Amino acid sequence: MTLEEGTLEPEGVRTMFDRIAPVYDVMNRIMTAGLDRRWRRLTVEAVVQPGARVLDACCGTGDLAVAAEREGGLVTGLDFSGEMLVRARRKSETIEWVQGDLLALPFEAGSFDAATVGFGVRNVADLGEGLRELRRVLRPGGRLAILEITQSRGLLKPFFSLWFDRIVPLLGRVLPGGKAYTYLPASVRRFPGAEDLAVLIDESGFEGARFRLFGGTIVALHTATAR
Repeated sequence: MTLEEGTLEPEGVRTMFDRIAPVYDVMNRIMTAGLDRRWRRLTVEAVVQPGARVLDACCGTGDLAVAAEREGGLVTGLDFSGEMLVRARRKSETIEWVQGDLLALPFEAGSFDAATVGFGVRNVADLGEGLRELRRVLRPGGRLAILEITQSRGLLKPFFSLWFDRIVPLLGRVLPGGKAYTYLPASVRRFPGAEDLAVLIDESGFEGARFRLFGGTIVALHTATAR
């Protein structure tokens, strides 16, 4: 599949994120006008308790994992991309950084009290299987938080369509390695809407899935409890 279709084979995903790693943090700030930091803080506040064992899956360059550590968690960050992890390791020497696949997590069942994913589940080849893997490594009663771009709604929908479909890919093209941001709009269009994702989470071994919308409805924070 192509970037424009919003779907890639696993090795294509790894290659893409290795390529954009140098500009990933900059693009996050640009795309969200810096609000991503607040959204990450709210994500970890929703599920992380001091002393909790926390898995941050699809951790990228590590911002959400670092936020979880600041909240008092004992954090493991996992990502498919080695180049993303190179940058994550510069942000914390006390977080355990692991290269691995969300679809085959290298951890025993019930290893964690909480799991977070920030802007990563859109890129998983089998979303249902990824959610089931997160459930497997959580203890019963463990908490899940997923922060992800979602399909915008309401009066601001035309503005966000212009921003993500036109402006963000254009900005990506002028940054080294950022051309892969042409993948972003299509990946959002093919991803389940917020209500559908909540249903899928509950069908994957969780209960009480709910969501909050941020950024004028363009970002959703889903939380749930492992059954």
